[in-house]
Amino acid sequence: MLPIGEFWSTTILNFCIALGVVLGGALLGGVGAFFTNQPPLYAMLKLADQLKIWALVAALGGTFDTIKSFELHILGGELNRVAQQLIFILSAFFGAHLGTALIQWLIQGDM
Repeated sequence: MLPIGEFWSTTILNFCIALGVVLGGALLGGVGAFFTNQPPLYAMLKLADQLKIWALVAALGGTFDTIKSFELHILGGELNRVAQQLIFILSAFFGAHLGTALIQWLIQGDM
């Protein structure tokens, strides 16, 4: 089990990484769409939605490590470590979702 300070710092870091991937990707993608004569607001909405899964992968450091960790800790009976991994996944999901919601709010669009 991770020490409390390390657990919370990892949780917050996962949240912020996922948030940053969605916000940065959508905003820079909108700039790219502007330069290629495509509608930037539509491109930003589309990119924000598409980047959610990649934000999770980036925040967690690769999905195979997380899956392997589940296997080892479930078979080893360390359910508290499994709960920690679930919280890490949820924090990354909430960061990615907040990024998408912020992009939708920013451009006042619905997907």
